[in-house]
Amino acid sequence: MAFTDTSERGFQKYIVQELAEKNGFIESSSADFNKEFCINPTQLWDFIEATQPDAFEMIQRKGKRAFLVRLDKKLHELGVIEVLRKGIKHFDKTINLFYRQPASSYNAKDLKKYQSNTFSVTQELGYSETNANRLDLTIFLNGLPIITCELKNPLSGQTVHNAIRQYQTDRDPKEKIFSFARCMVHFAADTELVFMTTKLNFKNTFFLPFNKGLNEGRPAGNFGSGNPVNPHGLKTHYLWEEILTKHSLANIIDKFAQVVEEKAEGAKKAKRIMIFPRYHQLMAVRQILGHAKKYGVGHKYLVQHSAGSGKSKSIAWLAHQLHGLFDTSGEHHLFDSVIVITDRVVLDKQLSEDIKQFSPKRGIVEHITSDGGSKTSNLKEALANRKKVIICTVQTFPFLLDEMSELPAMNFGIVIDEAHSGQSGQTSSKMNAVLANKQTEGEEYKTLEDKINELIESRKMITNGSYFAFTATPKNKTLETFGTKSEETYTNEDGEVKSKFYAFHVYSMKQAIEEEFILDVLKNYTTYNSFYKLIRSVEDNPEFDTKQAQKKLRAYVEGHEFSIGEKAKIMIDHFNREVKHLINGEAKTMVVTKDIVSAIKYKQAFDAYLKEIKSPYKAVVAFSGKKTYKGVEYDEVSMNNFEDKKNDIPKNFNKPQYRFLIVADKYQTGFDQPLLHTMYVDKKLSDVQAVQTLSRLNRAKKPYKKDTFVLDFYNKAEDIQKAFEPYYTATILSEETNPNKLNDLVDNLEVFEVYSEYQVEDFFEKYINGADRTVLDPIIDRSAEFFRNELTKDQQIEFKNNAKSFLRVYSYLAKILDFNNQEWEKLFWYLKLLTPKLFIEKTEDLAEGILETIDLENYRPSKEDTINITLEEEPGEVKPIPVQVGGSQSEADLDTLENILSAFNQRFGDIEWSDKDKVRQILTEQLPAEMKANKDIMDAIQHSDKQNAKISSDKKLEELMQQYLFTQTEIFKKFTSDQDFQRKYKEFIFDTLMDTKKGVNTNP
Repeated sequence: MAFTDTSERGFQKYIVQELAEKNGFIESSSADFNKEFCINPTQLWDFIEATQPDAFEMIQRKGKRAFLVRLDKKLHELGVIEVLRKGIKHFDKTINLFYRQPASSYNAKDLKKYQSNTFSVTQELGYSETNANRLDLTIFLNGLPIITCELKNPLSGQTVHNAIRQYQTDRDPKEKIFSFARCMVHFAADTELVFMTTKLNFKNTFFLPFNKGLNEGRPAGNFGSGNPVNPHGLKTHYLWEEILTKHSLANIIDKFAQVVEEKAEGAKKAKRIMIFPRYHQLMAVRQILGHAKKYGVGHKYLVQHSAGSGKSKSIAWLAHQLHGLFDTSGEHHLFDSVIVITDRVVLDKQLSEDIKQFSPKRGIVEHITSDGGSKTSNLKEALANRKKVIICTVQTFPFLLDEMSELPAMNFGIVIDEAHSGQSGQTSSKMNAVLANKQTEGEEYKTLEDKINELIESRKMITNGSYFAFTATPKNKTLETFGTKSEETYTNEDGEVKSKFYAFHVYSMKQAIEEEFILDVLKNYTTYNSFYKLIRSVEDNPEFDTKQAQKKLRAYVEGHEFSIGEKAKIMIDHFNREVKHLINGEAKTMVVTKDIVSAIKYKQAFDAYLKEIKSPYKAVVAFSGKKTYKGVEYDEVSMNNFEDKKNDIPKNFNKPQYRFLIVADKYQTGFDQPLLHTMYVDKKLSDVQAVQTLSRLNRAKKPYKKDTFVLDFYNKAEDIQKAFEPYYTATILSEETNPNKLNDLVDNLEVFEVYSEYQVEDFFEKYINGADRTVLDPIIDRSAEFFRNELTKDQQIEFKNNAKSFLRVYSYLAKILDFNNQEWEKLFWYLKLLTPKLFIEKTEDLAEGILETIDLENYRPSKEDTINITLEEEPGEVKPIPVQVGGSQSEADLDTLENILSAFNQRFGDIEWSDKDKVRQILTEQLPAEMKANKDIMDAIQHSDKQNAKISSDKKLEELMQQYLFTQTEIFKKFTSDQDFQRKYKEFIFDTLMDTKKGVNTNP
């Protein structure tokens, strides 16, 4: 009776059989391996002799060993990828060791060379000259080892984690085959999971998951880590069926794998890192290229990859391969130029370097700046010279568009980093107009209809290009603009037939967290409540609007210098107590503030308290421009005053003394600092902004960074949960925007008779033909005058809101919908120039002056709770962009100052003690008296320095508190569980004792 082989060796033999029978691999023997030079010499010589006989003859004549010594030296210096790509110069010849797959199938000569590559697999490779260790599988290309595999079988009691430990404990990095970049990757695999590493370093070897994920990159499934059930075989079948095939490995060597150099701040030498694509990166790029090749130019692709998942590398790999992509015929390039647009200046440079590494020829990549005097700044010239990849920032792009005029017929690939900010407004329509190649022959006369049709067409996304948009947090506009429209439809509540929009490829936040590639920033989420009491500082009792007053009062209290000082102390004390020793003693924090003035106050408070406690650490502040506060003008340069005099905040913040980065709307997106562990939030965060801001913490730094921490003074945990849920798995747009909403807006606007059809027609004809301002302004001024004199304030608010809504929605829909409505286009231009002239008398501030009538009597922030925020695992839906019709001002609700303060203090007032008088007597009289009566404490106060006296006072107070464990449980619990209450009470006691030392009669 024959049983199925379920052993580890059976698993190993099965993979080899698949590679040999289905992929044409040669199975070689361990005896064929030369341990000294770490190659299979027979395969190497056979390859060179068959493809380069002249070179082989020269090698024989000069001596084979001499060539092997040189090859070994170059492999050690450059790594196997560089040697395979560029070959080896030996005497007067260059010996190729690998032939790329030609981009076009019509290139018969190069195709024949490519087919001459020899891929082989060896089982149980004995690789060492000093021990008998063997590798389960080793893959060779033309005699050079490129991949090693350790395999395990859960049915035999061992898993992939045993394979990982084997690499970490029993595979010496000093062995030639394991030396840096000698192989491009090492896989640990079983029948369930696959992991990979590119560098062995004993127990510090860092393995990354190389798994499909349970959603397989598609907008369905549960988006977790691992691999789905394979109805036709093993879960890890993709490793040998998709990744280890001849074509796949040749493609990875040619287009993906690379050695990069990274230099840490203060380091003398740059560190070399071997890059091998992760599964989601490889599949996203390959699936996009496959779709583009099959369906041609004119499509849109949205890639939703989690923050920290390596989007910059994916963009570089995609851009590099798009410029060489042929159509299915193999005769024509799909794209003449690939334009990469990013809003991250750091990434702009990084992308340039990444893409250039793959380009065998110089001059393929053009890096554009806004410097009009430089040739490299001229996009028109770059396109005219057929530059294949052009990289620029969003900030630069508008300047470049002004330089671009007539272009030859070209097809474009437009790659957008963080799509929600890369394609909007007038820049988008200008780009579309410039790239769309809509010039007509000659200078023939254009009618008004011709001109308006050109305007409408310029708004639409170009058909002679494809868009490739990357983001971790796609908004509704992003999904509708770049997403894939579902073929299935459904009927919504209004009876309309609608479709949903999905991303083309998804690597979810959930999967990235479960794979431990990024950290979960919603664990250890701590919220604070602020308790305060305001009192009247005037005798009379004026009336104010309650809603406006409550808003001003909270802003006043939270932004008060005393309040910020208290919060700064909590942050610094928390850092010293809980954070500074983390990440191998290098942990850093970010303080998120609501505006520049708050950032200035925080910087001053941090500097003062850090100086007071003699801390070795410093704070950095980041905000744009200049701000005057209390008559003094501040900017980040003068406030930071770095030693090197350069205001390079990321570079300086990397230095060990800088541990706090205080920001106001800066560095909350696109800022990657793996040492960031903790975030202190004192600002309202919602929707995408909450996800992007908190995600600054999620970068892993193995093995030291194991978690993150958020301390939030402003937001509730449920609000943060609501903000994150749409982006945890896949984000889906529930339905497309209804263009009929524009008709509703137009109907609503016409009711007010602010403009007439004749005015709009007359204005547009003059505007499109370049009439002077003196002709145009009187037309729209008549409408502005009517608006000012004939409409009530509520009507003015409603009209202006509707006008702005029409401008926003039409500008957006005109890009993506297939319609040509000339009346809407004319109205767009009329309202665009009219709206800035529509002045509405400022709504009376019915809370004006309230801040001059109050004082802050008491402020105390108190820890509320620390929780792990959990998220729904189903795909999150976002609604289409809102089209608001109507709108008016709200009614005022007046009340007296006394009642307003009473309601405010009731909402934000201090904790309620069950027996307030008894508690007050113990805390302010009994305990201070017991402390003063203690001779040892008073001696310490009299004769020790302040720091040691404070330590003695705090220790004695903690001892005295123990007596209330059973008699005054409420006080004991508050003192032991609320760190901020404890800190403030210790300060109160110590100040009382110090006043006694000075002979001051203190009455707390």
